[in-house]
Order: sequence, then structure tokens, then C-alpha cells
Amino acid sequence: MNTLQSFSLVAIPPEDEALRAPVRAFLQSALHGVPPAVRARSWMGFDADFSRALGRQGWIGLTLPTAYGGAGRSSFARFVLLEELLAAGAPVSAHWIADRQTAPLILRYGTEAQRAFFVPRIARGELFTSIGMSEPNTGSDLAGVRSRAVPSATGWRLNGRKIWTTNAHRAHYMCTLVRTSGMPEDRHKGLSQLLVDLSLPGITVRPIRDLSGDGHFCEVLFEDVELPADALIGEEGAGWQQVTAELAFERSGPERIYSSLVLAEAWLAELRQGPAPAAGVQVIAGRIAGRMAVLRAMSMAVAEQLGRGLDPAFEASLVKDLGTEFEQAIPGWIEEAFDAPGHPVPSAGLLQTLAYVTQLAPSFSLRGGTRQIMRGIIARGLGVR
Repeated sequence: MNTLQSFSLVAIPPEDEALRAPVRAFLQSALHGVPPAVRARSWMGFDADFSRALGRQGWIGLTLPTAYGGAGRSSFARFVLLEELLAAGAPVSAHWIADRQTAPLILRYGTEAQRAFFVPRIARGELFTSIGMSEPNTGSDLAGVRSRAVPSATGWRLNGRKIWTTNAHRAHYMCTLVRTSGMPEDRHKGLSQLLVDLSLPGITVRPIRDLSGDGHFCEVLFEDVELPADALIGEEGAGWQQVTAELAFERSGPERIYSSLVLAEAWLAELRQGPAPAAGVQVIAGRIAGRMAVLRAMSMAVAEQLGRGLDPAFEASLVKDLGTEFEQAIPGWIEEAFDAPGHPVPSAGLLQTLAYVTQLAPSFSLRGGTRQIMRGIIARGLGVR
């Protein structure tokens, strides 16, 4: 594989770049007065009213077909939108997973009835989803899924447990990976994906508090949950192929670069209020800008491949691994800058934002697949494993 060809430089077309100004104006109004410590939550910040407002603007499901309520725009238009949302620290968590993963998955593998029911509601910001992949006692071994669905009189009977499921306590549905045949030792064989209505009897959702005090992660228990036959998405037994294609959408976007951007922007805003910073501080600011420029170019290259219908699993994994490493480093670099000669005394708001991002940063390399998993995929893509 020629890795350089995988990351060809691309430019955002003018018609997509033109989306930036109206989105930025909308966000300046919607987020006016919201402090950086709150905006730093961004794609973990849940606000259903904000998501519905985005839906009214036509900015959820931007790349989805117009026949299903989308805007039919390019992957570059969506990239511009996501950049602005994350840079502003918009609370996008409510619709984020449904827009990014579930709707494209249903369009690709779902039935016409599933497309007609789910996708327009997702595009309007009326239906939120979560993703049920990880399980207790399996670590990052996604192929070790033990949750099982068996045929029943109504369709499927589901039993099992999922963990680290973002927003399961707030979502309407979960797209979950389960075993419908065989045993865990069969690995990739016998896995399927189900769309689970989380209001059904037999489902218990337990939020898990993280170091920052947030409770967006959840453990979900399924006890004899009766699902209709049309809960199955795609082909029975084809879940592994489907879920790996889905993960390319999760791992490639600018959210793998910009999770600490509100903190960086707040820091730079305070520096701009004083005299020119010392050389050591400029070096750290340049380090952030330089690495972000490279990662942004890589993420745009993946967006272009996704827009052409390709499956850039290797490239998405590389962006995700390097991007989360960058995001995790930013709080430490800024704290290092505080000790540089001549650095102004940071405000209480900046310190609060730094504390929040520092507490949250360890999760950056967990969500969407751990660093070890990413590097295994990268090694295979490079032909060294």
C-alpha cells in the first residue's frame, strides 16, 4: 500500500466552504454567553433542543439523500459543518451518533421500510441512537461478543450486556452488535446488528460517571427482550462486515482532532489580550497549529474517500490514533505554557476548562476503539502484521 497516495491533498470546494459563514453566524447566536468550560464538552454535550434547531436548519443528515429528509450535500460540506460545530463547542451529542453512523448504516444495509422510518426522523433531530458494541469482560475484543439474539414468536429474543454505550439513557434506539448463531469462539462468524427500541420491557440502562462527573457512558442489560423481526439490519450473520464499515465513519472525522480545541482557543484568546508571548509559549502554540494542520489534511482526505463510497478503514484508524494522541497532549502543553516566563496569569474560566479537558482526555483514546486496536489495523494496512 502506498500510504502517501492514501492521504492525497484535497481542497474543500467553494460551494461547500460557503456553508461556513451561515453556520458560524448561527452558532455565535445560539452559544452566546456560554462559558468555555461548558462548550469544552462539545460532542459529549447533550442538548435535544439544540439538535432539533440544527435539524430545522437542514444541518443534520447533511449528506443524506433528499428523498429521506437529508440535504444531499457532499462529504466536504459535512466536514465544514463539523469543524464549525466542534470549534465553537456546540452541544451535539444528542444527534451525533445517529447522524454520523446509524443513518448511513441504515441507508447502506437497511430495508426500505427501515430507511423510511429512521432516516427522516434522524435528519429532523427527533430520533437519537446509541451504539452497542463493547461488552463487559471482553476489553477491546469486539469479535468476542456474547450478547445473543435467538428467533422467537415475535422475531428475536435478546439477552446480554453492553458497556461504555454513550447516551443509552437518553437515546431512543440502540444499534447493537449481537451473536445470532454460533459461539464466541467463532469470532467474526454469526454476528448480526439489531436496532433495539430502548423503551421495551427487559432493558435496564445504568449510567457510568467519569472523572469529570459526566454520565454519558452507560451499561445496558437485556433480559428476554422481545424484538420484532424487522429489528435485524442487513443480513443475518453479516454483522462483522457491517460494523467495520460503520466504524470508518466513527474514526475518521474532525471530532478525532478537535476535542480539545475549545481549550486551545480559550488559551489563545487570553494570550491575545496581553503583550506578545515569550518564545517558549509561541513554540507551544506553533506545535498545536502545525500538528492540527497535518491532521486536518489527513481527515479531509478520508472524508473525500468516504464521499466516493470507499472503505478507508486503514486511513481512518491512522487519523483516529494520531488525532486522539494530539487531543490528549493539548492540556499538558497548555499547562506547560503556564510556567513559561512572562505567561499571563490564567483566568478562573481557563483553569476550569483545562481541568475538565484534563479529566476527560484519557477517554479520547478509548472511544471508537482503543489505541492498541487502531495500531493493529494500521499494522495490517502497512503489511507488517
